[in-house]
Amino acid sequence: MKYIVVLGDGMADELIEGLGGKTPLEYADTKAMDELAGMGEIGLARTIPEGMKPGSDTANLAVLGYDPKEYYTGRSPLEALSIGVPLTETDVAIRCNFVTLSDDFLPYEEKKILDHSAGEISTEDAAILLEAVRKELADDIFSYYVGTSYRHLLVWNGGIVCELTPPHDILTRKIGEYLPKEKKLADMMRRSYEILNHHPLNEKRAAAGLNKANSIWFWGAGTKPNLTSFEEKNRVRGVMVSAVDLLKGIAVGAGMKVIKVEGADGSLHTNYRGKAMAAADALLKDGYDFAYIHVEAPDEMGHQGSVEKKIQAIESIDSEIVAVIKQQLEEANVDYRMLIMPDHPTPVRLRTHTAEPVPYLLYDSRQERKMIQRYNEREAELSGNMSEKGWKLIDRLFKK
Repeated sequence: MKYIVVLGDGMADELIEGLGGKTPLEYADTKAMDELAGMGEIGLARTIPEGMKPGSDTANLAVLGYDPKEYYTGRSPLEALSIGVPLTETDVAIRCNFVTLSDDFLPYEEKKILDHSAGEISTEDAAILLEAVRKELADDIFSYYVGTSYRHLLVWNGGIVCELTPPHDILTRKIGEYLPKEKKLADMMRRSYEILNHHPLNEKRAAAGLNKANSIWFWGAGTKPNLTSFEEKNRVRGVMVSAVDLLKGIAVGAGMKVIKVEGADGSLHTNYRGKAMAAADALLKDGYDFAYIHVEAPDEMGHQGSVEKKIQAIESIDSEIVAVIKQQLEEANVDYRMLIMPDHPTPVRLRTHTAEPVPYLLYDSRQERKMIQRYNEREAELSGNMSEKGWKLIDRLFKK
């Protein structure tokens, strides 16, 4: 028996009038997922425990079977694991985003966040800009590390875990009231704008019609994590297929193998099929039992507020991942169980995460078609199936 999770980050949404009162998932053409829904079980799962903030960190921990209230120590420490940054017990890891602030003559506090991802900046461009920041701001206390695309890392030696605001939560708002209360962090953010706004690379980006990466933004502070081995906990050997450092970091912490896929970059045009084939090869050729295929694109399109592109991302997951992995395993005549779900909603109206329960689809290849039903939020709610402790849903995938 092989086991697969297909995780469409931020895939769940609200009913949208322009889609005839449907969600993007309900509106999208999802033949493969709907076929599996007719032979499987759909329902809702609460992946964000009460009192915790809705994020991909807590939610993906839950989907992987780790109770966030027990295991969560912050987002950035997990990303540090992914990029190979060793943390001491006194280090605080902090996400260092490149963002696009309004390019005007107003004071820094009066500027607005126009884009939380600086136009989904490439890792190559971001590395050049982070080096400029590092030369000016790094010292024995603060260290900067390159991650992926707009997502990078600050390690604060002997630091404190302070309250920091995710940039995607405050798009188009004036940033003053959301700056860190810790003066050293706020000062570095202000200084970064001076370093970056007229950097030659940003001037070149602006001339090409691309968003400048003209400020860093700190959020997601936390301390060194301690995850139980995934294999010891579930008695299966697992792989992680993701372009996002957070997911790769969770996998490293849990002792799972991380598979790098060429062209997988967390964007709308990521290498969907390459991810599916990499997972199939791990299961069928390399002897692994479990594959977690994470796709960032629906979440990014939700943050961008694009209904059309979110639908496109969902349809790509359906045709290029779900259908492909299904075909590969069935052609190999292998029994498998598959769990398809988002980690959290990212409604295009809000352009940020929410904590509502998400629809799941649990499928066993040995089942026969039992009904006609589609996989979406409405059908999941009508099913009456509800997993209040979402971090236990994976036990049902493994039939514990």
